[in-house]
Amino acid sequence: MDPIQLTIVIISFVLTVLLVILGIQVWFILKEFRRSMEKMNKMLDDAGRVSGTVSEGISGMNSLLSGIKAGLTLFSSLRNKKEADE
Repeated sequence: MDPIQLTIVIISFVLTVLLVILGIQVWFILKEFRRSMEKMNKMLDDAGRVSGTVSEGISGMNSLLSGIKAGLTLFSSLRNKKEADE
């Protein structure tokens, strides 16, 4: 073999090895990225559940306060009616 052919073969071999190593590294990076995205998706789902629970609690508290207000209005109107009768 000529020195030029030997150099081309060696360079081709080295480039092939480097591209295989680079491909493996890209595979690991994409795999780690997928895991990170799954964890982020799970965190967002959990945050959605928590905010839903909080909004249900606030809605329940709003209903409770509306009931108390209605009860106080009824009590006040009954008291005013009683005072008017006297």
